[in-house]
Amino acid sequence: MDLPAKLLTGVVLVLALGLSFKAYGGDDLAINIQQVGKGDNLDLTIYQSHHNNDIFFSIGDGDNITLDLKQTGNNNEMGWANDAPSWGSGAAWGGDIDYDNQYLKLWQHCSETTCNKNDIQFHVSYGTDNTVWWGQGYFFDGRNDTSWTLDTYDKGGHKVTIDIHGDDNSLKGFQRNCSDGTCEGHDARIYFYSDDNDGYFQQVNDGVKTLDVVTYSDGNEIDTLQQGHGTMNAIINLQGNYPTDISLTQQGNSNQSYSLTQNCQTVGGCSVTVTQQ
Repeated sequence: MDLPAKLLTGVVLVLALGLSFKAYGGDDLAINIQQVGKGDNLDLTIYQSHHNNDIFFSIGDGDNITLDLKQTGNNNEMGWANDAPSWGSGAAWGGDIDYDNQYLKLWQHCSETTCNKNDIQFHVSYGTDNTVWWGQGYFFDGRNDTSWTLDTYDKGGHKVTIDIHGDDNSLKGFQRNCSDGTCEGHDARIYFYSDDNDGYFQQVNDGVKTLDVVTYSDGNEIDTLQQGHGTMNAIINLQGNYPTDISLTQQGNSNQSYSLTQNCQTVGGCSVTVTQQ
C-alpha cells in the first residue's frame, strides 16, 4: 500500500490478501473501500489529484477482479449507486461488485477551478466476466479505442449509474464537454439485466443529455451518440427471445427526444437504426 502523507481524509480500507493498491496525492480526498470474502487476485489501482474527490464502495466476493479508478481535477465521486430511481443510497449494502471476474476502468476529470459534480456509481452484483470502461471528462475515439483522451475544457456535471447484473457484458462510454457555465450536465443510466450485451455510449457537447437503457434480452449490440448543444433524451428498452443491433444518433442544436421498446422475436435477431438531427 502506497499512500501519501498529504491530506488523506476519511480513508477507510478493509482489504484482503492479493490486492495491489495505489493512491496518489490530493486535498480533501476520501477513499472508503471495504472488501469482504475471499477477493482472490484482486488488483485495485486508484489515482487521485487535486481536491474534493471521493471514492466509496465495497467488494463482496470473487476472484480476478481488476479496478482502475482515476480522478483528476475537482469534485469527482464514485460508488454507492446512490441516485438510481427508487433505490436510495447504496451505502448500507456497499453498493458495488459482488462476484468474480470483473474488469472496471473508471476515469473522471474536471479541468476548471470550480466544477460541477461528476458521479460514477456502478454496482455489478452477481454478474460475472463483465468489462466496463467509462470516462467523464475523458473520451475515446471509437468502440475499440483503448486509450483515453483528456478533455481540456470540461466543467463536469456528468452522472452515470451503470448497474450490471448479467454475465459477459461489455460496456464502454463517456460524457464530456459541458464547458458552458449554464450546462446542467449529462446523465446516463444503462443497466444490463441480461447477458452478452455490447454497448458503446457517447454524450458530447453542452446541453442536457439523458439516456436510460435497460435490456432483458441477451446478445444485443447497442451504439448511441448524443452530440450537439440541444437538449436530448433517449429511453431504450430491449426485450425478446433474440438480440437486437441498435444504432441511435441524436445530434445538432435542436431539442430531440426518442423512446424505443423493442421486443425481438425474429430468428437471427433484429436491427434498428434511428437518426435525429
